[in-house]
Amino acid sequence: MTRTWHIATVTDAARARIGTARLAAAYGVPAVERTRLTAALSAHLRQCLTKGGTWRLDLETAATPSGNGLLRAVVTPCDEPDPGGRPPWDMAVACGPCADAADPGPAEDDPQTLAEGLLGADEDTALVLEKLGEQELLVASHREELDQTNQGVLALHAELDAAGQAQRELFAAEREARTEAETARRRLTFLADASAVLTASLNHDEIVRRLEGLLVPEYARSVDVWLFGDGDGDGAEQDSPRPAAAVVAARSGRPQYAADHPGGLPGVDDQPPSALHPSVPVLCVPLGTRREPLGVLILSPAGARWDADDAVMLIELTRRAGVAIDNARRFEHNRDIAETLQRALLTDLPTTPGLHLAARYLPATHGLNIGGDWYDAFRQPDGSLITVIGDVTGHGLRAAVMMSQLRTALRAYAVDGGTPGQLLTRLHIFLHHLQPDLYATAVIARFHPDDPTLTWAAAGHPPPVLRTPDGQVHTLDAKPGAMLGIPLEQKILDHTVTLTPGSTLALYTDGLVERRAQGIDPGIQRLAAALGTFESADLDADLDGSADRLLSPLLHDSERDDDVCLLLCHLHSRAAELARTPVKLAF
Repeated sequence: MTRTWHIATVTDAARARIGTARLAAAYGVPAVERTRLTAALSAHLRQCLTKGGTWRLDLETAATPSGNGLLRAVVTPCDEPDPGGRPPWDMAVACGPCADAADPGPAEDDPQTLAEGLLGADEDTALVLEKLGEQELLVASHREELDQTNQGVLALHAELDAAGQAQRELFAAEREARTEAETARRRLTFLADASAVLTASLNHDEIVRRLEGLLVPEYARSVDVWLFGDGDGDGAEQDSPRPAAAVVAARSGRPQYAADHPGGLPGVDDQPPSALHPSVPVLCVPLGTRREPLGVLILSPAGARWDADDAVMLIELTRRAGVAIDNARRFEHNRDIAETLQRALLTDLPTTPGLHLAARYLPATHGLNIGGDWYDAFRQPDGSLITVIGDVTGHGLRAAVMMSQLRTALRAYAVDGGTPGQLLTRLHIFLHHLQPDLYATAVIARFHPDDPTLTWAAAGHPPPVLRTPDGQVHTLDAKPGAMLGIPLEQKILDHTVTLTPGSTLALYTDGLVERRAQGIDPGIQRLAAALGTFESADLDADLDGSADRLLSPLLHDSERDDDVCLLLCHLHSRAAELARTPVKLAF
């Protein structure tokens, strides 16, 4: 079906509009779509009338493949194409099946038809307005939901921001706590390591040097250790000027901080700036123990000032350094006493024409430097010269006292005469009954003025080494006795060897030749090789110097954890009468 209107006036346009509305209603176009079609058509026709001329409206119906209908309105100019060159106006709306629709016929111009058309348009408009109201309510509802959603989103964002801020603050607090923990761990590690370094030495001067190396430059720019000497008392007497705060610290026993600003350091008293260096803060910490003050540690900060925790750590380190210095001083004092006692127990070698003696005793560098190594040389009533070297097991005063008792007992036994083996046998019995839990080793060599024969005996001791005038070196390793004092009945045998002028006998303790990683035999071989490098003339001229030169290469690899004792016995090669038999030694 096609219906056509020619439109040149407003009345024509109204008639075409009414006809379109009636036809759309007849074909079942929904009111909203009908109103949209008629409103759009009215607006377009108004534009056409404004342009002038006659316009044609074609209203067509057609069926769709689905069985429904389609109502289409097309507006074209009747006289000539659209001056604007635009395509025809075209609009289509869905309608019911075209076959079932009844054609309402052309609209009449009578008033009743126009009124019906006007009322129908108002009804459609009211329906559209009703739909618009419903849509407005729906939009308002959606808008309210959207506002609520936005408020919820804003609240969620606020909560997320608050949670994020709380998380950032938590992370910051965690980082700060981790940094503080790491700093505290670093301080504790430094304190432990520094304490180990300070207590590893028993030399107080070395401890002072190590203290400065530990603190500069991380914790202090400069370190001055003021140690009180004998008679310094509370530090009033001093060789060089010290900050007044150091004197206050020495007298009060409390740390002092001297600067032009308060230090705020826990446990530290504030003092005016030092007159020596007014612009430099100074921390003065007493060095000492509960018994007596030892000195004052004077520090200047590495930066502008000290952190409070660093100051606490420095005060604790100073306390430990004071203990280490006190222990070192006490050790040095006891070591000097022990060394004096040890050397007092050693014998001044007798001067004997034709037979030169040289002895060296080197205490161990660890411990109290007192042990059981000893040597002795003395004459028997028959004119023989007894030389002996021995070693009491262990270290300390007990070993030194036992060594002294053995030396005294040997001299007492030798007054009654007796060979080296007989003397060692008596010492064995004496030690076993006197100190059952102490043992000793010894070698005794006897030189007789009327006999060129050397008589010797050993009890668990490294064998003597004999250098002959031709430079050959022999180890006198004939069967020795067991150690002195062991729970065993034994009779120690004598051994003899013929001496010629220029011969040198070396008696020694195991500290000279024994090394933990090698044992004792390689050390004895090194001693023999070193003794063989000497010339008889050198031994004649300077036996003491020869003893020093002999020790030097043998001790370069020693840890010096044991005493070293050496006794050289040299027959002068210029004694021509010693070449005859019998030999007459001028003892």
